[in-house]
Amino acid sequence: MIPHRECVYHPHRGSWYSGIMDVMEVFVDTQEEMMREAARFFKTRCPKKDEATLIALSGNLGAGKTTYVKGVALSGGITHPVTSPTFVFMKEYRLPEKENTFENLIHIDAYRMEEPQMLHTIVPKDIFADPQNIIFLEWPQRVGNVLPRIACTISIETLSGTRRRIIYDDNQ
Repeated sequence: MIPHRECVYHPHRGSWYSGIMDVMEVFVDTQEEMMREAARFFKTRCPKKDEATLIALSGNLGAGKTTYVKGVALSGGITHPVTSPTFVFMKEYRLPEKENTFENLIHIDAYRMEEPQMLHTIVPKDIFADPQNIIFLEWPQRVGNVLPRIACTISIETLSGTRRRIIYDDNQ
């Protein structure tokens, strides 16, 4: 296995540090910075040829996973409120055509899924098969053994107060 090289971006400095984006760390201090970082990341994604683009979001309760998806949705042109799908498991948003390379933003929260197979009971398989979908899955560890190929894993760590470390592991 080839070891990952790290690339660190600091939003206040606006500059990259050595390496390539196999693994990258970003530090944010506010929800607004989190949402700007999510928008930056979203603009780097391109649809796959034969399946949806699956992004796994990990982090403790309150770390900012839904805030991150809100930033993606806002940058994608979604104007209505984006809320956590914890109690409904999945929310689907149609992205405006002119502004996006994807047609749909799918937000799945697996926190309440009691067993991994619930994912395929609740989420239609065609969601994962459609290359025009970008899927953000919160709590992927709850359904890990039934997931299709993950394009990128994003871990959000609470450091102190509102400071967060976002770690990207790009699997593409």
